[in-house]
Amino acid sequence: MARQEKKKDVVIVGLGWTGSIAGIELAQEGLDIVALERGHDQDTVPNFEYPQQIDELKYGVRLKMMQKPSQQTVTVRRNDGETALPYRSLGSFLPGNGVGGAGTHWNGLNWRPQEVELKLRSHVRDNWGEQIIPEGMNLRDYPVSYDELEPFFTQFEKVAGISGYAGNLNGEIREGGNPFEGWRSEDFPMPPLPTTYDSAKFQEAAKAMGYHPFPASAGIASTAYVNPYGMQMGPCNFCGFCERYGCYQYSKSSPQTAILGALKRMPNFEYRTGSEVLRVELAEDGKTATGVTYWDEAAQEEVFQPADIVILSSYQLNNVHLMLLSGLGEAYNPLTGEGTLGKNYAYQMNGGVSMFFKDAEFNPFVGHGANGMVIDDFSISQNDFGAEGFIGGSYWRAGTFNGQPIRNMPLPKGTPSWGAGWKEGIGEWYGHAMSIGSHGSHMSYANNHLDLDPTYTDRHGRPLMRMTFNWQDNDLKMNQFMKSKMEPLAASMNPDIMQAGFKNIGAQYDVRPYQTTHNTGGHIMAENAREGAVNRYSQTFKAHNVFAMGAGNFVQNTQYNPTGLVGGLAYHTVHAIRTQYLSNPRPLV
Repeated sequence: MARQEKKKDVVIVGLGWTGSIAGIELAQEGLDIVALERGHDQDTVPNFEYPQQIDELKYGVRLKMMQKPSQQTVTVRRNDGETALPYRSLGSFLPGNGVGGAGTHWNGLNWRPQEVELKLRSHVRDNWGEQIIPEGMNLRDYPVSYDELEPFFTQFEKVAGISGYAGNLNGEIREGGNPFEGWRSEDFPMPPLPTTYDSAKFQEAAKAMGYHPFPASAGIASTAYVNPYGMQMGPCNFCGFCERYGCYQYSKSSPQTAILGALKRMPNFEYRTGSEVLRVELAEDGKTATGVTYWDEAAQEEVFQPADIVILSSYQLNNVHLMLLSGLGEAYNPLTGEGTLGKNYAYQMNGGVSMFFKDAEFNPFVGHGANGMVIDDFSISQNDFGAEGFIGGSYWRAGTFNGQPIRNMPLPKGTPSWGAGWKEGIGEWYGHAMSIGSHGSHMSYANNHLDLDPTYTDRHGRPLMRMTFNWQDNDLKMNQFMKSKMEPLAASMNPDIMQAGFKNIGAQYDVRPYQTTHNTGGHIMAENAREGAVNRYSQTFKAHNVFAMGAGNFVQNTQYNPTGLVGGLAYHTVHAIRTQYLSNPRPLV
């Protein structure tokens, strides 16, 4: 018999970005709230203190900030004909662990989606006709528009402390900003950060080719800043330890820097670490949840936490897994198209060109995770899908973001990987390389989905979640298109050596090399329960007092890093709870 805790108004599962947002906004309503976090407690002090945090071997290579596969993992296969095997060693993606989640170790790139990305099926239908949509692609519109989300994007950017320069301010296109972005009601909270030499070279070359370079929008403070919750940030010192690390400088946007310090001071909020939620408990009629059951790591026992509202705000993969285990919808069947949980799993399609210059010194140890100049000239809103034969787009960025000597030592192809030849290569080329990266969209497909594995179980005896995923021709064609456009720009910069890295048509997904921690979909948003797991307010169709937040809501993945859309949707959800649900709990429309 599980131990039972005192009932709360709200129980939050996972204390990362979305859990922190839900916690502080609902605590302001006077609700009694508890957040349950599977991992450990961590904060800027003492956990991210200098110099302990800038230990590249510990954090950059051995991944001490990440979720351990022994805690939670998935099985992986490329198609239904393969037998899925456990993801036993972190590689392709790196979910975070502990308070703050992946928001502690991200690189700080913060984007809003383009307006057409939220209504992508309609965009395709209205401009080219639905006949260009490849067979098996589950292309969808979001049930919410850019105009509806714009105030919440602005709110998240103010809270997170985002640096940048608006290219579209209330419809006015401004020189030096992104002319292809959605309109902004306000400029960024902070001005853009200075650029490094490599990004300046890229900017010059892009302008010469008629493109429109602009500074990347960064969850990195360019100046001293105080956000709406009274949380303070300090300007970045370009130490180069952002991605895979906590920030010791209070400069990188994170739940710790932006929200948790204020939230922890509220008397009606508490959080418990070492508390892994095992399932959401449903009432006898299945229409509402009564709370959650979690594993208390310290006491080594199950605990039932009753609550009136359940908010699922753990990492996307963990959210989908918990919903499948709890019966919060019907599992998706790719053969029939029925069911919604696990549907439309998507990822990201990336590539790039590396360049080596004998006479250029790039000082790669100077940088930050969101550093660089960007072009959006090949983004989703700018591409002719009918003419090019694919649906999608990409942004390009150049800028030093990681000069750490173990993980970032680019060398020309053919250089020995060890020994005297490797040392000679390092001596010749360290500090003389730069790159241009393509960060592309990824569509959703019938084949790519998540469900429960029939063979493997976790330490609690629950089925692991199974990931069925492979690259599809549409996204690979988009990647090759980016290569054909990027190589001439790179060549115009006259490098001594140039080498491209783009997936070719027919490439198979490989879980071993790191690619991106941008896992999306699985509890997608929709207008109705037949097409998705949650509505426009992230409220589950199965139980109206359960809200599932995060990138699992994405109907397909955008060309951008997901945090900006995740944050905007989170504020949209808690606004609906505050203004509509609390006074009259019911399914929202």
